[in-house]
Amino acid sequence: MKLISWNVNGLRACVNKGFIDYFKASDADIFCVQETKLQEGQICLELGESYRQYWNYAEKKGYSGTAVFTRIEPLSVRYGMEEDREPEGRMITLEFESFYLVTVYTPNAKRDLSRLEYRLEWEERFRRYLQELDARKPVIVCGDLNVAHQEMDLKNAKSNHGNSGFTPEERDKMTRLLDAGFTDTFRHRYPDRTDAYTWWSFMPKVRERNIGWRIDYFLVSARLKEYIKDAEIDAAITGSDHCPVILEMEDLPVESPKRGEHNS
Repeated sequence: MKLISWNVNGLRACVNKGFIDYFKASDADIFCVQETKLQEGQICLELGESYRQYWNYAEKKGYSGTAVFTRIEPLSVRYGMEEDREPEGRMITLEFESFYLVTVYTPNAKRDLSRLEYRLEWEERFRRYLQELDARKPVIVCGDLNVAHQEMDLKNAKSNHGNSGFTPEERDKMTRLLDAGFTDTFRHRYPDRTDAYTWWSFMPKVRERNIGWRIDYFLVSARLKEYIKDAEIDAAITGSDHCPVILEMEDLPVESPKRGEHNS
């Protein structure tokens, strides 16, 4: 099973920069995108009859938004955490027979950290939500988590300490999420790889010099580690300021529901 996640930073713009060609060439079973920045009816993607499309639009025009394109028909689809809606269009959960898939665009704390408090509260709810899913069946989480977890996950760690996306608070939330039973698939496969980034500033020569951050992830329930075939970063793809990240998994077993529980 091949899964891809990509923050496209405006899907309509990305389509004009080769998105469809990459989508078709990648031949993913599940393809997730974040920061679509559009409303219903503003785009019509011809992805082929084998793909089902699920969209979560932000109420604010030209902002946020997520989508999932999947060959595998889900048992259920949910938009949001506490309720089946997400005003900023940041999350979609698909339930499959052997796992849950959650694609997410985590709120940015903003350059002046004015949204840090909201971000940290959101992280608490998000971790609890994933733990609730994980109690039913394994979870695969993907998307732009808007944090470089370790110093090796960005080029200039020393000068960025305390900046949005690399504050102690945000990094601690990521640590707590992993400690709650989730695995960073890229670091599981490549624990010591450096200069591996998924986002670069649009400033001149930054991407050419690979001055980047790794803020896009695939996380899996820890019990799925043995099924990870590979986890990669497709840094050569330039249709956005982010690049796609790829996860390849062996076929997953179907777990028996725990006594007294049922899947919803």
